[in-house]
Amino acid sequence: MRVDGHSNETDAVFISLPPLWPWVAKLQIREICLIGALLALVLVACLAPALPAAEWHTMHFADTRAWLGLSNAGDVLSNLPFLAMGVWGFVCLRACRDVPMGASWFFAGLILTCLGSGFYHLHPDETRLVADRLGMAVAFAGFLGIAVGERISVRAGQAVVVLMTAAGLLAVWVGRDNLTQWTVVQVGGMALAVGLALTPPRSGALGVRLASVILFCALAKFFELSDAVLFEATGHIVSGHTLKHLTAALAAWPVIQALADLQKRG
Repeated sequence: MRVDGHSNETDAVFISLPPLWPWVAKLQIREICLIGALLALVLVACLAPALPAAEWHTMHFADTRAWLGLSNAGDVLSNLPFLAMGVWGFVCLRACRDVPMGASWFFAGLILTCLGSGFYHLHPDETRLVADRLGMAVAFAGFLGIAVGERISVRAGQAVVVLMTAAGLLAVWVGRDNLTQWTVVQVGGMALAVGLALTPPRSGALGVRLASVILFCALAKFFELSDAVLFEATGHIVSGHTLKHLTAALAAWPVIQALADLQKRG
């Protein structure tokens, strides 16, 4: 075990293992903890009881008003900020160097979320719900990749992007009948993000304020659960689900801000 002279000592701690396992011979302590957390999520996803999709999801949304012939206009048009943030993010990426893989994945997921969620909310049904969740799965995998890259290592962040994308897409497909895996991906993934936010950044990190991203996501979830209540409270001006989309799109702001700061430094 050795410690170099970096200011953040945790990043510099390595475990020396016998050459029988060369692929883990230089794993950092944080990487080992991450592997343990991911394995725990896999076990929960495999062993937890089934959550029948039909009993846990409703296609009813409070604001069903049409506008200019567009069905459910509030919930459809409120997806446009996802598109705006995704495009803005890619513009920022072009001006920066050495940006984590998760960032591009995150912004691509936002654009896919706009398309998938808009498509779903035009005429909500179980088939279109798959399209809604696909974009969310990609964006969430990108965010976790960013978070891991900020707090653990670049290589760990890249691996998490790939693994969480595969897990998310599989959970979306299985989630047509059983929501257990999708719930583990969402809730377990967010719990992992909270743990990472409480971990000191590694040296050379991009500087994304993970706590701000998590706060926007939590607020969006609150709005989603308060869909009808907020629709009535605002005198049918705006529904909770519409506010959910607007707030969730703002979760991209801390990432974009970090890229803007990186551009200024470069």
